[in-house]
Amino acid sequence: MATYSKNGVKKEIIGKLRRHFSRDVAEATREQVYQACALVIRDALTDRMIYTQNELNEQGGRQVHYLCMEFLVGRSLRSNAFNLSMQEALEGALADLGYEAQDIFAEEEDPGLGNGGLGRLAACYMDSMATIGIHGNGYSIRYENGNFRQKIENGVQVELPSSWLDTGAVWQISAMDDVREVRIGGAVNSIWQDGKLTVEHVEYTPVLAVPYDMPISGYHTDNVARLRLWQAKSPIALDMQAFSQGDYLGAVEKVAMAESISKVLYPEDNHLAGQSLRLKQQYFLVSATAQDICARHKAHYGTLENFAEKNVLHINDTHPALVIPELMRILMDEEGMGWDGAWHIVSQSVAYTNHTVTPESLECWPTDLVQAHMPRIMMILAEINERYCQELWNYFPGDFERISSLAIIADGQVRMANLAIVGSFSVNGVSALHSDILKERVFADQYHIYPAKFRNVTNGIALRRWLCEANPELTSLIASKIGNGFISHPSELQVLRNFGGDAVLLRDLAAVKRRNKERLAAYIKEHNHIEVNLDSIFDVQAKRLHGYKRQLLNIIHVVDMYHFIKNNPHVSVVPRTVIFASKASPNDTMAKRTIQLMLSVAHQVNRDPDMEGKLKIIFLEDYRVSLAELIMPAAELSEQISVAGREASGTGNMKFMMSGALTIGTMDGANVEICQAVGSENIFIFGMGAEEAQSLAASGEYYARDYYNTNPALKEALDHIRRGFDDGEEYNDIVSALIDGGPGKTDHFMVCRDYESYGLAQERVDQMYRRPENWNYMSLVNIANSGRFAADRSVAEYAQNIWRVHTSFAY
Repeated sequence: MATYSKNGVKKEIIGKLRRHFSRDVAEATREQVYQACALVIRDALTDRMIYTQNELNEQGGRQVHYLCMEFLVGRSLRSNAFNLSMQEALEGALADLGYEAQDIFAEEEDPGLGNGGLGRLAACYMDSMATIGIHGNGYSIRYENGNFRQKIENGVQVELPSSWLDTGAVWQISAMDDVREVRIGGAVNSIWQDGKLTVEHVEYTPVLAVPYDMPISGYHTDNVARLRLWQAKSPIALDMQAFSQGDYLGAVEKVAMAESISKVLYPEDNHLAGQSLRLKQQYFLVSATAQDICARHKAHYGTLENFAEKNVLHINDTHPALVIPELMRILMDEEGMGWDGAWHIVSQSVAYTNHTVTPESLECWPTDLVQAHMPRIMMILAEINERYCQELWNYFPGDFERISSLAIIADGQVRMANLAIVGSFSVNGVSALHSDILKERVFADQYHIYPAKFRNVTNGIALRRWLCEANPELTSLIASKIGNGFISHPSELQVLRNFGGDAVLLRDLAAVKRRNKERLAAYIKEHNHIEVNLDSIFDVQAKRLHGYKRQLLNIIHVVDMYHFIKNNPHVSVVPRTVIFASKASPNDTMAKRTIQLMLSVAHQVNRDPDMEGKLKIIFLEDYRVSLAELIMPAAELSEQISVAGREASGTGNMKFMMSGALTIGTMDGANVEICQAVGSENIFIFGMGAEEAQSLAASGEYYARDYYNTNPALKEALDHIRRGFDDGEEYNDIVSALIDGGPGKTDHFMVCRDYESYGLAQERVDQMYRRPENWNYMSLVNIANSGRFAADRSVAEYAQNIWRVHTSFAY
């Protein structure tokens, strides 16, 4: 590792300002200073990336290629400076130049390359691959507008385009010599000669995949991972004939159609045009990526016969599953391999992580849409399906219904999860509970056929970003007690358990939390124009908004708390600041209405003088990584309240835990393992377990109105929500979806069923918060046991049990 001095970094910043912007420091804008700092760090990363590639070429080791439609990497300047041990020198250089480092860090927009846990997990894994010595490459799309920027107008979510490339492009290095052509649409001519099939793809639309490489630093290592982002371009800049004839729109139509592929992350797919574009995005990603990996491998080894020995293509959820038929196409059509040889290579190269059991994860595509956009791929899918169904007949002879349910193509649909299982050598869930659900329920028949394929790797988070960078005061406090070895070996956090009786440490822990609360409170005052009580519990639910995550359960309880305080003005209560941060999918009407409900409740509660100092409701607009880095360290109560059996793992629960927040949650996803780690006395568990929830849902006999009729507090809260709040907005639609209907027809996420248990758990929270010494001890226990949820451990498990690659990390 190189060492960096303040004066050396300052000299480089000044040089970048002059050469790239023709500015001296006194004339430069803050954005130009940020860009100059980024260029200084990018140079260091580029040198390491070249070193990493040269080392790989010399050693001939196995590479991991991680394919994901999202990489929610967060801001890069501070993170890379920290990993390169340059942060102190950089901050000192900026101070000498007259700038506050935090102001320069804030100039960077959050990259719009993801919208939730899937993309954040992928980013954490890239950090860990680089840190623990794995030769890793990430592949995704360079979304021009990325995920939408959330704006609240008149209580309603409005989606605005993101301008992240204005500041994010500086981290990306174009690689024009690696441009690949992806063929969309057209037709296939099949020619049989001497018993061999030759295919000719004709009348297709060519789309160029232009690569941009983003170096991902590891902590205290020269190893650098590479995130390759593909931008869609048309090979024809302008149809001159159409332009000269006055058809100006027609002249650029093909360009616009091609480049729309990388315009926006996850277009709405509730209409044919959206489905078509999303499918094109998925094929664009996997085709460019597979071509790229194959070309690089062949250039080095001269053959693809040893492809599986040297490459693992890991598909993160089903979105990149089309890499399986695309690899088959390359091996057969371009390399001349037979089916069996090609299939052996593909099925030994691809590994698949399943992330949820919800329908959007187990995605299906209409066969006519696949045929229209990728006719050769459809031919290959049909052949895979036919051979697989023949195999299924041996397991389930005569059981046409079961074989149809397991088929890759059936009922006019291509089933991506079935394809991913059949074409992969490994299938893993992301928490112990989730993996059991996959084996016992979701993929029970496939598990019966391929038991050796199924594994579990519980998710993890990047400790460096979520503890060291987001919570530096806590990091310093921990290091003062146990040293800083935990930064590279997170399991060392367990040593903190030895200090549970250290009253000074517990007070210091509370003081760090208080200062983090002050930082978040200042942000709330600036952006929400609301002052919050620093002596209140900071009760936080920050995550993507979806019905199964049950933000609705939380807001109903908030209304219940409001009623209790109004009806009992003289009763001592534990003050609360309830904080929501989430985005609703643009086409999820109920999720957007839930945000509107949160804002209506906040409008009434926050203006009621009876609530002053007792209850505040805060909705933080435009939830993103940089905002999460402010929220997580300040949180004291972490809301992880999904209906059991629906959250595959969760990673927000781990981030909150690592900064000392206590979890209130169901036994769902990684909550189960968090509970096992900290002990049931150091977490607030409520509600049904996964088996009970599944059984109740399957029975069709769940009747939400029974709970409404027998729980007065729930009834009063829902009645209030139905009739509306002082902003004039009524929510009959939300209440109706919960209780107005027969058994099995409403409240699909069983909010009413778990409401009483949730309320009792919240009472336990209040009781414990009144005893700060106990609360602080529980917080310490959570921090001490959070090391097992670091991404370094997760990636090391992938490396050892799935990828079969060497790593320097021991766990």
